Amino acid sequence: MHSMNHWGGSFEIHDPTTDDEHSRNMDLDRAALSRQQLDETQQSWLLGPQEAKKKDKYVDLGCMVVKRKVLKWTFYAVLIAFVVIGVPITIAKSIPKHKKAPPPPDRYTEALHKALMFFNAQKSGRLPKNNGIPWRGDSGLKDGSEGTDVKGGLVGGYYDAGDNIKFHFPMAFSMTLLSWSVIEYSNKYKDIGEYDHVRELIKWGTDYLLKTFNSSATTITQIYSQVGGATNDSASPDDHYCWMRPEDMDYTRPVQTANSAPDLGGEVAAALAAASIVFRDDGAYSQKLLKGAAVVYKFARDPGHRTPYSRGNRYIQPFYNSTGYWDEYMWSAAWMFYASGNKSYIQFATDPRLPKNAMAFLQIPDLGVFSWDNKLPGAQLLLTRLRLFLNPGYPYEESLSGYHNTTGINMCMKLQRFNVFNFTPGGLIELNHGRPQPLQYAVTAAFLASLYADYLDAANIPGYYCGPYYFSADSLRSFATSQVNYILGDNPMKMSYVVGYGRNYPKHVHHRGASIPHNGVKYSCTGGWKWRDAKTANPNTITGAMVGGPDRFDRFSDSRPNYNYTEPTLAGNAGLVAALVSLTSTSSSSGVDTNTIFSAVPPLYPGSPPPPAPWKP
Repeated sequence: MHSMNHWGGSFEIHDPTTDDEHSRNMDLDRAALSRQQLDETQQSWLLGPQEAKKKDKYVDLGCMVVKRKVLKWTFYAVLIAFVVIGVPITIAKSIPKHKKAPPPPDRYTEALHKALMFFNAQKSGRLPKNNGIPWRGDSGLKDGSEGTDVKGGLVGGYYDAGDNIKFHFPMAFSMTLLSWSVIEYSNKYKDIGEYDHVRELIKWGTDYLLKTFNSSATTITQIYSQVGGATNDSASPDDHYCWMRPEDMDYTRPVQTANSAPDLGGEVAAALAAASIVFRDDGAYSQKLLKGAAVVYKFARDPGHRTPYSRGNRYIQPFYNSTGYWDEYMWSAAWMFYASGNKSYIQFATDPRLPKNAMAFLQIPDLGVFSWDNKLPGAQLLLTRLRLFLNPGYPYEESLSGYHNTTGINMCMKLQRFNVFNFTPGGLIELNHGRPQPLQYAVTAAFLASLYADYLDAANIPGYYCGPYYFSADSLRSFATSQVNYILGDNPMKMSYVVGYGRNYPKHVHHRGASIPHNGVKYSCTGGWKWRDAKTANPNTITGAMVGGPDRFDRFSDSRPNYNYTEPTLAGNAGLVAALVSLTSTSSSSGVDTNTIFSAVPPLYPGSPPPPAPWKP
């Protein structure tokens, strides 16, 4: 056992005599000192006193005191950061900015620019200086001048086709369709620079439609249905017998009046109501349109005036005969509701008796074809829109769900795999069963399909069912693009059926103004026949006109006398414009404007009751 030192160190006894002796030995042998390991303290004894440390200098900044060295390095760091980061940013911001170039217009935008120009070529009345059609001038300045109930007569509006007649029924439908396309795709029109143009075209039509009845009254008993006219195989001067430029017309132009017009009145109401939404930024004009729409809608719904406007009229029935009016009731009621917010219109549109009378839910293929005569598919899609985005529920749900279901069925019927309608070998759907002028039906079907696809996307619905089969929204776009692409040249004839678009398009369009030279010479009623029957191409290009189209074998005859192939129409071009704007991808905007159409619609169900008053003891 060894004793321990609890405070550290050894118990070895220190003998000072030993140290003295050792020191003497070290003095005698200096070399031993160099061999001995000295610690830091011992070395300091040998080397003498160290130099005094430099004292740090400080800077008083007022709020703090910092070392001068720290302050100096901080300054250098900030300077370096400015050179490395700040200078490049300053230079970058000083360089002139260049906006990213918009994407080049796709084929649909190019065709759309042209298709809208067709309406400029069809204008009647005193034309604006910027109309853009050099071979057109003022015309029809005496139309309706005999009438006493319409101020200024019936000057203005649009000629319907290759003749010089103003058919009010398809004209009103064309304005409704153009307005619908603007309401849904206003941003696209703006992005491609056509917004002001298309609005001007709509206003040209609605200004005229307001003249066709006493729009300042509260109740009317008649409406003008047509200006100009002809009978089949007529042998006296009229709008078919004569081949004259509209500027040169000198024959009598009769005016047709309807004392009963549930169909025409409903369509005019729809056109004015839809346009009132387009022009909401012009409050006075929008209200004028809406007031006129209410007046003519009331006339259309009058139980004592429900004979179709065309019945028994030899100037109308062979050309634009109306086969019914319940579809116009549904169509106009929907537009009146969106334009005014008046619940009575949606209550009527969803009354179960209306679709029953219109045979809307019977799944008849021809009733699924959207046209100037049959508004059912358009009306059902328009009301489906209400269910998709506002979902008002009871008491509207039963009818709205029926419209929604029928809309899906209408879309299914257009798909080639179900063989409801025939297709030409080249892929054009035959919605009029192989009869002439098929393109006007194909474009309206393309518009509804493309629009419904956009509705589904906006509502986050990926697709729809056709019986047990499920299809994505893209299947609708594929159908729409296939039909429009066919019209623009993807067909066996490699022919663009839109004049002025592409390299190969009709040159012998059945159109009086386009076929007669603009040379200052007035050709008589029969003197113009030589231009009608000439084998040469039209001297004036009617840009954007969509002609009637090919036969059911994809064959096309570019012949002026054969109007079934080469005559354009107002309603056909309105459908083309709507389909093109729905499909264009040139715009940075995509999809539909889901809200604007509902801006006048009030809540359709009771709001939450207010909270109870605070309890007081």
